[in-house]
Amino acid sequence: MVTGEVYHIFSRSIADYKIFNSDGDYLRITNLLQYYQIKEPPTRFSFFLKLPNVQRLGFQKYFLLIAENQNKLVEIIAYCLMPNHLHLILKQLKDKGISLYMGKLLNSYSHYFNIKHQRKGPLWESKFKNVLVEDDDQLFHLTRYIHLNPVTSFLVERPQQWRYSSYSEYISKNRDQRITCADFLEINPLEYKKFVEDQISYQRELARIKKLILD
Repeated sequence: MVTGEVYHIFSRSIADYKIFNSDGDYLRITNLLQYYQIKEPPTRFSFFLKLPNVQRLGFQKYFLLIAENQNKLVEIIAYCLMPNHLHLILKQLKDKGISLYMGKLLNSYSHYFNIKHQRKGPLWESKFKNVLVEDDDQLFHLTRYIHLNPVTSFLVERPQQWRYSSYSEYISKNRDQRITCADFLEINPLEYKKFVEDQISYQRELARIKKLILD
């Protein structure tokens, strides 16, 4: 992968195993998304959570304090976490940045999950998949596709009801510092909301047709 380029990253659990089962699991992977952006994190994530300052201030507040002047491997443009897979849109900032980032992210969550559920073995299907995003128009439509994933799967009726994606940040003026979509796309929250939600029926029907063809 080329430094400075944007990629759609996809990773699925082995045998479609449900790997996010609770708010705690989603919080864990969301914090990991942020933590391993840093090129040289101070310690393993599980140890970081036990630091007195993290216990006192909370992960988000303390992490932002220490990460302010740190070099990043990637920027996160958008994300969507599903029960058995995840979608990320990443810009690579350092040589091999995405590979290093994804290795740390997926390994860390696997370790957490296996300890929690007293299991052994791989958690993810294979090496993550990546596709180059060639222009802003493709990027814009890709964000819509991943933000509609929970709706397409009938987990919710509207994308803003799914708490485990960046959609709510795209349609809000107060964006979470976990993503930097404003640097890549000129997004008007109301227009973007319409752009996404006008496509709900079509994307659901398309998914249904694909399933019929595969069956």
